[in-house]
Amino acid sequence: MDELLRSPAIAAGLTKVEARIRRLSGSSALPGINAGAGRIVSAGGKRLRPAMTLAASLALGKTPDRRVITAAACVELIHAGSLVHDDLMDRATERRGARTLNAELGDGKALVIGDFMLARAGLAAITAVSRPVAEVLAATVVELAEGQYLETTDLFNAARTKESALRSITGKTAALFRAGCLVAAVCAHASAEDRARMATYGERFGLIFQILDDLLDLTATSEQLGKPAGHDLRQGVYTLPVLLAEIDVTGPVDEVLARLRASRMVDDTIEYCRGLAADALAALPVIHDREMAGLLYGLPSAYIDRVERLTRLTTVS
Repeated sequence: MDELLRSPAIAAGLTKVEARIRRLSGSSALPGINAGAGRIVSAGGKRLRPAMTLAASLALGKTPDRRVITAAACVELIHAGSLVHDDLMDRATERRGARTLNAELGDGKALVIGDFMLARAGLAAITAVSRPVAEVLAATVVELAEGQYLETTDLFNAARTKESALRSITGKTAALFRAGCLVAAVCAHASAEDRARMATYGERFGLIFQILDDLLDLTATSEQLGKPAGHDLRQGVYTLPVLLAEIDVTGPVDEVLARLRASRMVDDTIEYCRGLAADALAALPVIHDREMAGLLYGLPSAYIDRVERLTRLTTVS
């Protein structure tokens, strides 16, 4: 992931994306909405989703122009708006070491600000990019909502299936990674096959990203996460790493966490993600740009290796 973000071409593009994000998030006629949206987009995050949009565009032979930059900004704005809604649903008070909007402003204002960010991304896509890109992003917002809803139907369900967990995270996380790669392919006027291949790559990486994020929630400390450790478990969300461990999840959360960390959860989750990584690489279209080929082919394994090192350190300590 760091290699992707350090690429001069990606870094240059992200500087433009950042400016576009700030402009879009601050475009309300109401200063209060601009301030709240500005807090969210300024709260950190490595801009991995728009970075992948830029990389996919370059990989398909298109230097990121104004439309690609705006599309990438829209992807990140949708992500930011969805985080506001996630915090509302979780009643979270902290994210990345800072108070959430709902904790700071109240649920009603936070909800409206999250809605504004989603709607603003859609408006920018239809007016400044293209109708096909706007359709991709609108369909993705639908998937985000459906994925989040599916998760709520399985809260505290010890019989939750792996298939149910995968359906949920495909909607709530992987769909937006897929969209980021797909809108780049649309802007590059790629063939239908290359669009499908790039979309599959993004989706598989998105699954890896969410599964490993869920793993870190079970193995890392609150200080490392910037939020309470074991949050999902406390909320009754039995994520894929929990389901892969196949252990009893009843009882006090701290005891369940100890059982999970003593199980094969880390090994089995990492192995599962390496299978997804193989699928992602098999899906990639032919890439003639050597730098982008190296970055996109290396990204899934590099990310898995990084999280595996972190989990080994935390579970040993």
